[in-house]
Amino acid sequence: MKLGTILLFLVSFSWSLQGQKLYVQTFGEKGATPLVFLHGGPGYNAATFEFSTAQALADKGFFVVVYDRRGEGRSTDEKAKFTFEESLKDLNKICKSLKLKKVHLLGHSFGGMVAIKFAKKYPKKMNSITLIGAPLDLQATFKTIIASSKEIYTKNEDGSNLAYIQMLEEMDTSLLTYANYCFLHAMQNGFYSPKRPNEKTMTIYKNASKNPVFVEYASKMTQNPVKGFWSNEEYTTMNLSQDLQDFKTNGLPCFGLYGQEDGLFSPQQVEHIQNIIGTKNVEYLENCSHSVFIDRQDKFIQSLLNWTK
Repeated sequence: MKLGTILLFLVSFSWSLQGQKLYVQTFGEKGATPLVFLHGGPGYNAATFEFSTAQALADKGFFVVVYDRRGEGRSTDEKAKFTFEESLKDLNKICKSLKLKKVHLLGHSFGGMVAIKFAKKYPKKMNSITLIGAPLDLQATFKTIIASSKEIYTKNEDGSNLAYIQMLEEMDTSLLTYANYCFLHAMQNGFYSPKRPNEKTMTIYKNASKNPVFVEYASKMTQNPVKGFWSNEEYTTMNLSQDLQDFKTNGLPCFGLYGQEDGLFSPQQVEHIQNIIGTKNVEYLENCSHSVFIDRQDKFIQSLLNWTK
């Protein structure tokens, strides 16, 4: 994949009104199988996927839509509400503008929660939903992060960080501070990256890093969306398992892609998802962490080809 080449079917557009701008990019030919990517966060953006994987999927015959949620990344809006209702309305507007009657949603991390909410509100607009390193229950993820971090600190005889873990274990788990500290330990311990990335993965990162936008946004997080979604939606205490079960019962195809080295998920959490939507519908990949679409891109694309036939 040459990220510096001209993309024949690339379309870019945005809506601007009184300081608001919703960033949207498309890759591939209209009329092809539509995939809409929902990025993680809150407070992140779609640049990592856009500059690493979107064109590779378009080359396989998909029409790929990427965008940054309102008030996040490149979608500026000082008056963004940071609610699921606002996010779902924006996504629905994107689909209408592109004349997409039904879509396959790809929900990465927090984007998986948004995807589940959208599928629940607009079931007739759905072809399928694919969760990519996406939690159903963030409280379970926090427990996994704490347990894994504690094991590391105990092994390293790191008394200072063990004291922080003890503090977390005694903290009110509904607090935003609790969530933020858990994610800080996850980053500190490398839970988002594979321990030994393969040559293909390194090449993807190297090529993507030639783009200054990727460099600027790949590690860029903002706090207002985090505070907003927590205050308005209490998303850190949500458990969306029943929603996924309802999709399965009602016949909506649901799939999952998770990395075995993703420190945000224990094998038990992945097994829980498999129990809901079926073992054959979940790929649990070796030498792969949180960014499945980069860490195991070939397998990621092949799975989508199989699931969207």
